Amino acid sequence: MRTFSPLPRSFYGPSARSVAPRLLGHFLVRNTPAGPCGGVIVETEAYLDGDPACHGAPGPTRRNRVMFGMPGHGYVYLIYGFHFCVNAVCRPPGVAEAVLIRAVHAAFGENFMRRQRSVDRTEQLTNGPGKLCQAMNIKRGLDGTDLCDAHAPLFIAGNPGLAAFRKQYGPMVTTTRVGITKAAALPLRFYLEGSSFVSRRNR
Repeated sequence: MRTFSPLPRSFYGPSARSVAPRLLGHFLVRNTPAGPCGGVIVETEAYLDGDPACHGAPGPTRRNRVMFGMPGHGYVYLIYGFHFCVNAVCRPPGVAEAVLIRAVHAAFGENFMRRQRSVDRTEQLTNGPGKLCQAMNIKRGLDGTDLCDAHAPLFIAGNPGLAAFRKQYGPMVTTTRVGITKAAALPLRFYLEGSSFVSRRNR
């Protein structure tokens, strides 16, 4: 049986700018009654303090309050009134930064994920932020989840085979973020070129 060890809270203490590329190759794990589901993070975006595209830019609100809390927690929000997105909160309390998890290389619990999201190809389960949340049943109720707790419904675990995974699916590409208009030219999206689960590639 596969076991997972969460990344420590200190991992999320630095800026999202440095945490986002470091998350590539680690596991996003959803605990379910049927067992864990999820896979390896292969695409991320950083949202920073002072970044006009960051949800924390207007200051604390009911929606974004988790971003201003302890690092290492999950910030889950709804977009377009239909799709959820999950982020890992970074920086000390009072500073709103987070890493959006854009794609996961599905690796375990595929049967559970297919019950949530009916697709033809496995890649279509988790090759986008809304898709992975649907497949892994990540909803607003998981906002504030402690990503450093292996018993939480959602957490991020270290990958003992990180170097080998990055070598197999690299290189890492650094490029601009997707689907935003503010600060759209900033190079704050990161992905592993060799993974077929990446949501969007540079042309």
